[in-house]
Amino acid sequence: MLIGLVRHGKTDWNKDGRIQGQTDIPLNQEGISQAISLAERLSREARIWDAVISSDLQRANATAKIIAERLNIPLLDSDPRLRERFFGEVEGTKEQERHERWGTNWREVADGVESNEEVRKRGLSAINDWKTTFPDRNLLVVSHGSFLAQILAEVCSDLEDQYLSNLSYSILELRDDSWHPQLYNCTIHLQT
Repeated sequence: MLIGLVRHGKTDWNKDGRIQGQTDIPLNQEGISQAISLAERLSREARIWDAVISSDLQRANATAKIIAERLNIPLLDSDPRLRERFFGEVEGTKEQERHERWGTNWREVADGVESNEEVRKRGLSAINDWKTTFPDRNLLVVSHGSFLAQILAEVCSDLEDQYLSNLSYSILELRDDSWHPQLYNCTIHLQT
């Protein structure tokens, strides 16, 4: 089984440096273009994906729809377990605002910020369901930066921690009940 992990395309809040969390912000034109670029790349590569699934937030779902349509593969029902980390009262703020209001350890002191453990638990729940429901299918998963970083850290602890860019593409392979990275944080499709 393969799982592809894709961060959604850019939004106006990404452009402005605002933390989105579960605030439902749409893709901007650049984000749509980024999704098209990855879809075009995948359409030229050997076909490995059987279906696409995404978070139910519109920026991820719109990215997934563009890819699924270009690859002519099913877009499965969105899954709220794939949502971005909930950032509580921090959502909509820029880094300087966060540091001024809560300090550099804002993740620990601001109200309502979902913990790493909570994010990992719901992500692993989804992955374990797919292993049972789709054992012979390769799924392309479109989600969010902080969520994907937590999942990668949980299932591939040897990976270098990198910032996951918008429309970054990673591939994990399930072998002997362990996940092995085949591609990590690739954005070559955006370098045109």
